[in-house]
Amino acid sequence: MELTVDGHRVHAATGGRQFDPNLPAMIFLHGAGMDRTVWSLQSRYFAHRGHAVLVPDLAGHGQSDGEAKTSIGDWADWVSQLVTAAGVAGAVLVGHSMGSLIALETARRHPQQVTGLLLLGVAPRMPVHPDLLAAAQANDRKAASLISDWGYGPTGHIGGAKIPGLYLVWGGERLLEQAHPDSLFRDLSACNSHKVESDGITCPTLLVLGDKDRMTPAKAGLKLSQMMERSEAIVIPESGHMIMLEKPDETLAAMKQFTSRLSKEGRQAV
Repeated sequence: MELTVDGHRVHAATGGRQFDPNLPAMIFLHGAGMDRTVWSLQSRYFAHRGHAVLVPDLAGHGQSDGEAKTSIGDWADWVSQLVTAAGVAGAVLVGHSMGSLIALETARRHPQQVTGLLLLGVAPRMPVHPDLLAAAQANDRKAASLISDWGYGPTGHIGGAKIPGLYLVWGGERLLEQAHPDSLFRDLSACNSHKVESDGITCPTLLVLGDKDRMTPAKAGLKLSQMMERSEAIVIPESGHMIMLEKPDETLAAMKQFTSRLSKEGRQAV
C-alpha cells in the first residue's frame, strides 16, 4: 500500500490483507535505521483477525521516499499526518525503540488520534554512545555491528530463533546496512536528544520489556510505566532489545491480551 505523507510517497505493508479503514486500526512503527519487515509476524496476525494494519517504512527508510526526521517531535507530527492519510479516526500505535518514542510523542501531541499504545524496548531517555553516533554519521558499517551486538540477548547471540538456521545478529546487521545514507545517524541523534514527557497521555498503554535489554533496560521501562496513567508493563525473560524478533510468541501473547482488553472496554463503552 502506498500513501502520500508530507508530500512524499510512503510505502506500507498491511499484513497480507487489504487495508479497511472501518476496522479497528493498528499502526506499527519500527526503530532506528530499520524498516517495516521487523513487524512481519505480529502485523500479519492482527491483520487476519479483524484489524486494519498499517506497517509503514518511515520517511527515508525502506521503500519510502523523503528524508528521516531530525527530532521525535517531527516524527510524531509525521505519524499524525499518516493517520489522516490512512483515513482512520484513530489507531493503536505499536512502537519499538525509536518507534516507541514516536508513538508516545504522537499520543501527547495528537491524543485524539491514538486509542492505545503498545510499546516495546522503551525508556524515559535513550542516550546513544558518542562512538556509535560517530560511526553512524560516517556511514561506517561498524554502527550496524554495534547495534546488533548490543540489541540482542541470549536468543540472538547463542541460538534458539524460531526459524531454523536463522542467526538474528547477522540478520540485524544486514538490515541496518541497507539503511538510507544519514538515516541511522538522524534516528540515533533524535533518540539521544529526546526525553519522554508523559503528561497528557491518558490512553491505555502496555510496555513490553526484555529483562536482558542492554539498550533500554527493563528497570528504566518500569520507571516510565509508573510515570504514566493507565499504564502497565510486562517483562519478558531472556530477551534483549529486539523483543519482537527474539521472543515473537511471548510478544504476540502480550499484544493479544492488551488488544483484547481494549476491544472489551470499547464494547462496554457503547
